Amino acid sequence: MNEAQIIQLPLAALLIGILSLAACSWLTLRIVKNTVRGSRKVAQERDWSIPVIDADAEGTSPFHRWDVRFKLVALLGFAFLVVATRSPWSALIAMLLAFAAVLLARLPLIRSLRRLLAISGFLSMFLLVMPLTAASRPDDTLLVFAGLDWFSFNLRGLQLALAIAGKACAVALLMEPLLATASLPRTVEGLTRLGVPEKVGQMLLLAHRYVFVFLEEARRMAVGMQVRGFRRQSSVETLRVMGNFLGMLFVRSFERTHRVYAAMQARGYQGRFPAPFYFRVTAGDWLHACIWLLLGVALLLFDRLGAG
Repeated sequence: MNEAQIIQLPLAALLIGILSLAACSWLTLRIVKNTVRGSRKVAQERDWSIPVIDADAEGTSPFHRWDVRFKLVALLGFAFLVVATRSPWSALIAMLLAFAAVLLARLPLIRSLRRLLAISGFLSMFLLVMPLTAASRPDDTLLVFAGLDWFSFNLRGLQLALAIAGKACAVALLMEPLLATASLPRTVEGLTRLGVPEKVGQMLLLAHRYVFVFLEEARRMAVGMQVRGFRRQSSVETLRVMGNFLGMLFVRSFERTHRVYAAMQARGYQGRFPAPFYFRVTAGDWLHACIWLLLGVALLLFDRLGAG
C-alpha cells in the first residue's frame, strides 16, 4: 500500500499563502458588498410588507414561460444530481450552468450575488478546516511546513472543500430561476399538484407573506426606540431593553395573527385558498425538463468516469 506523499515547504510559504488568501477574500467581499450597497442607493425605498422572492415573476424568458411543475421537477432533479458529484471540476461546471440559467432567466445579478454573499462565511469555514482535519489516506499529498511537523495541509481535503463550496454555490444560484420566475402562489400550487400536502403549501404562503410584515413591525419599533434616545451598548440596561423589545414584538405578532385570521374568515376562508391557476402542458415544457435532467445526468457521468 502506498504511503501519503509529503512535500516539505518553508514556513514563509505558509505565511505568504495565508496573507494571499486573506487579501483575496477581503477584496472579493469588498467588491461584492460595494456592488450591493450601490444598488441599494439607486433603488427606491422598498415596501417591506410585500414579499420579494417573486418580484421578477413577470417576464418573457424561457423560465417564465415554463410550466412550474416541470420546472420544479427538472431543476430540483438537476440540483440533486449536482449534489451527488464529487469532483471540484464537476462543481465548477455546475456553477457555470447555474449562472447561465440566471442570465437566461434575465434576473438581476445583484440578488444572486447577495445570495452567495450570505453563504460565503459558512463555506469559508470548509475551505479552512477540511484541509487541516481530513484524515490522511494512502496516495494523499500532504504539505508540511518547516518547524511545524505537527501541522499538515491535506490537498485531498482542499479538493473536497472546493467541491462542497462549488456545489453549494451552484444550488444557491439555481434557486433564483426556480423561485423568482413565477409567483409564489403559482409555485406552491405546482407543489400541491405534484403531491405536496395542501396544508404545507398554505403554511409556506402565510409564513413567507407575513414574515415581512413582522420585519416591518420590528423596524418601526427599532426606529421608535432610537428616536427616544436608545443606543446599543455593552450593559445590563441594553439587555433589559432588548428583552422588552423582543417580548413586545412577539406579543404584537401574536395579536396580528388573530386579526389576520379573522379577516380571512370574513372574506370566506374555509380551510383552503382558491386555486385559479390552470396548467397547460406544451412540448416546450417537456423539452426544457429533458434538457436539464440530461445535463444533470451528463454531469454525473463526467464526474464518475472523467473527472473522478
